[in-house]
Amino acid sequence: MTQPPGQQPPQGGFGAPYDPPPNPYGQPPQPGPQQAPQPNSQQPPQPGPYNTPAAQPGPYGAPPQPGPYAAPAAQPGPYNAPPQPGPYNAPAAQPGPYNAPPQPGPYNVPNQPGPYGAPPQTPPGGPAGGPTGGGGFFRGRRGAVVGGVLAVALLAGGGVWLATGGDDKTPDAKKSASPTPVTPTNKPTGKETPGPSDLRAEADGINTLRAKGEAKVLWLQEGGVDLPRTGDSAYGPWFAGDIVAKAMFRTVSGYSVTDGKEKWSLPLSGKVCAAPSQPTTDGKIVIGVETGNGNKAECNGLQMVDLTTGKAGWHTTYRRRGLWDGLSNIAMATNGNTVTVGRTTRTDAYRISDGKVLFGELPGNCQPFGFASGPEGIAAASCQTAADDHKEQLVERIDPTTGKLLWKYKVKKGWEVANFYSLDPLVVSLEKKEEDKWAILVLNANGTYRSQLVGAAGEDYRVECDNFFISSSGNLDNCSGAAADGRSVYLATKPDLSGKSGSTPTNKVVAFDLSSGKPKWRAAAPAGQTMMPLRMENGRLQLYVEPETKKGGAIAALSPTGGTPQLLIQHPDAGSPTERSLFQPRVVHRDGRSLLMTTFVSGEEDGDEMRAKTMEMFGD
Repeated sequence: MTQPPGQQPPQGGFGAPYDPPPNPYGQPPQPGPQQAPQPNSQQPPQPGPYNTPAAQPGPYGAPPQPGPYAAPAAQPGPYNAPPQPGPYNAPAAQPGPYNAPPQPGPYNVPNQPGPYGAPPQTPPGGPAGGPTGGGGFFRGRRGAVVGGVLAVALLAGGGVWLATGGDDKTPDAKKSASPTPVTPTNKPTGKETPGPSDLRAEADGINTLRAKGEAKVLWLQEGGVDLPRTGDSAYGPWFAGDIVAKAMFRTVSGYSVTDGKEKWSLPLSGKVCAAPSQPTTDGKIVIGVETGNGNKAECNGLQMVDLTTGKAGWHTTYRRRGLWDGLSNIAMATNGNTVTVGRTTRTDAYRISDGKVLFGELPGNCQPFGFASGPEGIAAASCQTAADDHKEQLVERIDPTTGKLLWKYKVKKGWEVANFYSLDPLVVSLEKKEEDKWAILVLNANGTYRSQLVGAAGEDYRVECDNFFISSSGNLDNCSGAAADGRSVYLATKPDLSGKSGSTPTNKVVAFDLSSGKPKWRAAAPAGQTMMPLRMENGRLQLYVEPETKKGGAIAALSPTGGTPQLLIQHPDAGSPTERSLFQPRVVHRDGRSLLMTTFVSGEEDGDEMRAKTMEMFGD
């Protein structure tokens, strides 16, 4: 991740230059000259070289990952472009692999084919069409070419750069009218009847053909929710005891973990527009819902739900203040008994148990715009400058109960906090959109600089986040493909899809030393398959091995010292078409089972979305 030939590293600023000097595999880069902070800065200079430019790891040379609040992939600067079409949180445009529901680009730019040569699907009369398709866990999630942007990987020195160019415009979104508070109808159905017989028959058919050592398909679940023609995002999965829940459109549903039977279904007062990645430890979650309808809809409602019972708790609305707030997507997080609702200009915090307001706008001109779910309040903040551009950003630790600032780390101006890959240790993804650069920063527990990752020459990496293309929310912690422990940060490489190797694509997992940022070892995926890190569990790195045409996926584990991945759950080869039909699923390994849940559902014909597969559970 070094500078390209002929380009000089920037001088001055806060801390060291963002581009380290040549010879990345020799001595660590040395700090460059420092300058005094500019006006409105809130943090003293930070030591250490960080923010090395590199390509954003979208699959297969896709455009860079967008920053917070679902900003378009190519734009003049953060927060300057209007949102995607539709009121505040309309699904982002994207083509998907394996006949997934593509979305047209802005200004009638044709859809681009997804990976593996999947043809674009553009049904008459609407942007989302074709039967719900799938692919691997992450295929196509960054494969969209927004607005005709073309991505070219430029390999230079010790890392990868990404060059983009093209239309950076998006249609305007209308500001909604004042919301009218509404109360949800609490009607848990208590249904425990089996799912449709065709899904059970499909699972039984796969299980009949499974080979020795392969897991069973324990159950399949269909969408079961009547969606708009354009389809909708699915939120979850969330676990609470023996319940796994998801939210989609105007409904939250809970299913039995063991057999997939619907235990309850809760209609909501409006469309789901945001949700945290995690519930509380006792199974409570606060979901963002729209108030109003059509072009009057606004994502400004909150509904608490008890996932163990399916009962609705408190409901409230909050005010969207001003242009920046109104155009921001919502970043929600659960921190203990606090739910935070972040936007570009502020974060509001509520006590989950009773809905009490804990804090709102904080002192100063820097406000958190998004937290990550977890025991501590780790947040990204933006600062309103004289130019009113919110381009100065911070990483902060904030007490989620009081809003008190505990520490802050200033990011060099022009760089944005894009995502949190890990909270312990704290691993932060940074982007510089104007130059299509990407960096991964490691901070100490007290918010001081520790290291930045330095990639190998000719090696590109793949981290998948759904805060733009899949989810309409702007969460900063919905990423997979990156994990960390006390010694290493783990990333997956992008597979080679050039076809030059004469074999099916495969990839590796790379371990980077937490202190130096340099690669330590590489572990290869099973032949003909790709794998992505999920999380650390029992001291080992959990991986999702993605399915291929005639090979089922799997959950595997890697030792922190590398080696060969050890299979934990082998999904049946006979079920590969079904597994691949789940559109860009989130994958969870829990209690000896693996669950895949789709992230977007649509259909070509009326009723297709009702019958589309949305969840699949594997186990013994």
